[in-house]
Amino acid sequence: MIEQTKLLANALDRASTACFTVGIATPVAGFLYNVGNFRALSGPFEMIGGVLVWILGAGGLHLAARRVLKGLDQ
Repeated sequence: MIEQTKLLANALDRASTACFTVGIATPVAGFLYNVGNFRALSGPFEMIGGVLVWILGAGGLHLAARRVLKGLDQ
């Protein structure tokens, strides 16, 4: 049971890392380096909005993983 709890927490945390990479790091790099004329296709407000949504998702998944692990302390 303990190992299953740890696996669940790890899966949630890996999902939060994937959200960060896909939703934040990739678009920011695309914007900075203007990959595929990215700057013309999306403006700074779209970038800020998208980054905020993805960071909230990543943070929520990370906090869920911490909550799962907190159950092991009892």
